[in-house]
Amino acid sequence: MDRRRVLKNMGLSLGYMVATPTLLGIVQSCKSEPAITWTPEFLTQDEGNVLTKLVDIIIPKTDTLSASEVNVNIFIDKFANDVMEKEQQDFFKMSMGKFLDKSLADSGKEKAIDLTAEDLETVLSSSLKYSKDDQIKMNESITSYTEALVEGKTSALDDETTRFAFANNLRGLTIWGYKASEYVGEEVLAYLPVPGEYIACGDVQELTGGKAWSL
Repeated sequence: MDRRRVLKNMGLSLGYMVATPTLLGIVQSCKSEPAITWTPEFLTQDEGNVLTKLVDIIIPKTDTLSASEVNVNIFIDKFANDVMEKEQQDFFKMSMGKFLDKSLADSGKEKAIDLTAEDLETVLSSSLKYSKDDQIKMNESITSYTEALVEGKTSALDDETTRFAFANNLRGLTIWGYKASEYVGEEVLAYLPVPGEYIACGDVQELTGGKAWSL
């Protein structure tokens, strides 16, 4: 699959794509922050290092920049810290913990900082390789689990479904953060600064070459 073509042509279909002032502020704040000195606000330093490797597995450097090169890792950490509700934060932490437990067990390593991109990619890939029917069942279990927590009830989620939830959510957040970056908005997607020219009935192939519009 041509990941760049997918990014260029996909619409704004992710469920959490809401352009609130808080979200836009997060995107802007990530533009110039040097990732090399990044200290996570929500995650631990080790978890932040793992997150950086994971987003680059999802969107690696090719003819365009990798996810971490446009600070998607920083964006996700800030989004979790500043926008997610407490229940969402707890679920993100818990599901990432289950993902790391599996990565450590499979690699035979003891610390998250020692996990390589290869170690993580193996678990990420296996956590997403499910049929549509299996994904529907897992999403139903995740919904029931989160609803129970909100209602103050005791609930449990099996480890396999929990890892799927983390991997699936992370993939969506990574693509979202990448598309929302200034670099992708101006260099990868079709970009026309406001106010721009208004062409009501223009053909998308002629106007943008088939690319989705940048935000």
